[in-house]
Amino acid sequence: MPPRASKRKSAPPNSSSVTSSDGRSVSNKAKTKGMDKIDRLFNTYANSSLGMIDPEGIEALCSDLGVDYTDVRILMLAWKLKAEKQGYFTQDEWQTGLKALGVDSLTKLKKALPELEKEVEEPSNYEDFYIYAFQYCLTEEKQKSVDIESICELLNLVLGVQFRPQVDSLVEYLKVQNDYKVINADQWINFLRFCKEQISFPDLENYDATQAWPLILDNFVEWMREKQS
Repeated sequence: MPPRASKRKSAPPNSSSVTSSDGRSVSNKAKTKGMDKIDRLFNTYANSSLGMIDPEGIEALCSDLGVDYTDVRILMLAWKLKAEKQGYFTQDEWQTGLKALGVDSLTKLKKALPELEKEVEEPSNYEDFYIYAFQYCLTEEKQKSVDIESICELLNLVLGVQFRPQVDSLVEYLKVQNDYKVINADQWINFLRFCKEQISFPDLENYDATQAWPLILDNFVEWMREKQS
C-alpha cells in the first residue's frame, strides 16, 4: 500500500483563487497532487516494461482490496475505467476512472466499491454494464462471439444475483444443448431482455415466440416445458 501523503494546510477563508509563489493557484496544485497520487498508485501495480497494469498486477490489486479476482466488482471497476482489453488497465484508463470515482488511494478505492455497485445497479447504467461485460470478453481481433463455458460464468456473475432461477436454468440448458458452441451479442442482450420482461417463471406460460426472440431462447423455453411435462 503506498505511503499516505502529508496533509495540506487549508486555504485561508474567503479565498477562491489563492496563488502560490510559483504563480500556480492552490486549487490547480491540489488537482496536480491528486493526479500524482493516482499515478503513484498505478505504478504500484503496473508492469513497467508494458506501461500498464497487467493480469498479475490486477491480481495484486484484488489481493490488496480484499476481493477475489473473479469478483463482479472487479468487472465493475473495469467498466468504470472503460478498460478496452481484458486483464489490462492503461494509465489513461486508470486516471480517468479513479478521477471519476473521486479516489486517489487504495483505502479510498476500497471504500468506493459499494458505491460503484449501486451506480451499476441503476437502470440507466445496468444495461450498459451488461453489454460491456460481453464486449470485455472479446479478446481476439474481429471476435464477435464468446464460448459457452465463458458465457455461463458471465451469466452467473452479472445476472445471478438478480435473476437466480432464470440464470440457473439457462446455464443448465446451455451446458447440455449441442446446437450452439458460442453466443453472439444479440443472443447475449436477449438473455437480459428475457430476464427483465415479466415472463412467468418457471412455467413460461406467457412466453410469446412471435416476439422476435432469438432461436436459442425458443429452444430453451421448449426444453424447459419438456422438463416440466
